[in-house]
Amino acid sequence: MTKKQRTKRRWSHNVTEHSNALDLEAGVFKGSATSIARSLKRSAEHSKRRKTSPFRSALSMLTFYENRAGTKLSPARRRVLDRAKDELRRLYGKPTSGKRPSGARGRARRSR
Repeated sequence: MTKKQRTKRRWSHNVTEHSNALDLEAGVFKGSATSIARSLKRSAEHSKRRKTSPFRSALSMLTFYENRAGTKLSPARRRVLDRAKDELRRLYGKPTSGKRPSGARGRARRSR
């Protein structure tokens, strides 16, 4: 495999390491749900380069990491990341995922 092919394959690692939105702490995704959420919150609030709210930046980075890990993420680790999302919502005073009915997104639809 050539160096260029390896570089293409690891673009998501590069985004995680050198994100233009957040300066992440080393090993941020290896801890508990609480430590992940607190670290992302700290990074988002201290970042001067983010383009949206700290909550959205932190949640986006967590979702990005979860999606890029794909099938290599164990079910137990995926549960930790899902709990980290709920903890992040709690830290920012947002409703947790357990409080919304499944499939509910955005505004409620009007009945016609």
